[in-house]
Amino acid sequence: MKVNSYFEGTYPNITLWLTHGWIEIGQDEFSESFIRVLDPGGMLWEGKTSYKTLDEAFNDLEANLKDIIEDIGLE
Repeated sequence: MKVNSYFEGTYPNITLWLTHGWIEIGQDEFSESFIRVLDPGGMLWEGKTSYKTLDEAFNDLEANLKDIIEDIGLE
């Protein structure tokens, strides 16, 4: 994959995931987590209720997406 931006270079798993599913950020009435990973089959991962910074949230997401991507063979 050609890296075109700082974001893609810093968060390659998030970038890859967006071709397969989606990410929700922020609390809502359905979940207490701040950040969530979903695909057409439903919720695959929920982060913590809150993070000190967006960088902390995105780093947690990036690390957990690596495992999800490997588990489903998306690479």
